[in-house]
Amino acid sequence: MIKIGEYNSLAVLRVVEIGIYLDGGEYWGDVLLPNASAGKGVKETAKEGDVLDVFIYFDSEDRVIATMERPVAVVGEFAVMKVVGESPVGAFLEWGLRKDLLVPFREQQERMRVGQEYLVYVYADKTTDRIAASSRWYKFLDQTPSRYEAGEEVQLIIAQRTDLGYKVIVNNKHEALLYHNEIFQPVRVGERVTGYVKRAREDGKLDCILQRNDGYHQIDSLSRRIVEKLKENGGRLSVSDKSAPGEIHALFGCSKKNYKKAVGNLFRRRAVEIDENELRLTSENS
Repeated sequence: MIKIGEYNSLAVLRVVEIGIYLDGGEYWGDVLLPNASAGKGVKETAKEGDVLDVFIYFDSEDRVIATMERPVAVVGEFAVMKVVGESPVGAFLEWGLRKDLLVPFREQQERMRVGQEYLVYVYADKTTDRIAASSRWYKFLDQTPSRYEAGEEVQLIIAQRTDLGYKVIVNNKHEALLYHNEIFQPVRVGERVTGYVKRAREDGKLDCILQRNDGYHQIDSLSRRIVEKLKENGGRLSVSDKSAPGEIHALFGCSKKNYKKAVGNLFRRRAVEIDENELRLTSENS
């Protein structure tokens, strides 16, 4: 049985003037892959029995249809999409297919506006099988206590800015928080980044960080970046312990505290010399 809103591998039944009919099984019957939605040269080479990988959804006339175009997200995924229209039933998102994706009013965390982008979750209505999206993304997360270990590498989606930091989606399942004072790189809603579990609380809630919580690994990596930057600038940089945190972050994407640790590491190795307003490579490392 085919799955609506997902990729399916379907056998070719016959090639006709308007496209290719695929085998949707006893329940869905013949499913049309229109010429306009097929890949270049597919119709010319397709023959009965071939298997094609297609995305299945409902077209503007609510017919089950196949396409070889790639939507921004499939059912069960989170993604940022732009609102391109409104109607009496909700907002419509541009998601890479010929038919825009509906966000019903009841699934809008706030009233969506044309031209704005929002993080949404793509789902299939349990009653109608119709594909829709929701900006109330948190409803679709696993609410059971998470089981992660401190230091564990995870995949994060930046979900929402808050006063404390950013809410993030962990491994497409759980919610966690990144604190502002522990973010040392630009982030934006919808961005997918690798992160690490900083703390797994007893109540199952999570705090995450974007840099590995391993002092030696982190500082050693930063030390190498500082040396590379020095070499790019003729062996000298006008940064010091007195430089503003923002200036240091702009150069190295780190906190001033970690910068000082890394420079101290380099100084102990006799790789750099430190002046009041300047950092220099030693002559043997220039």
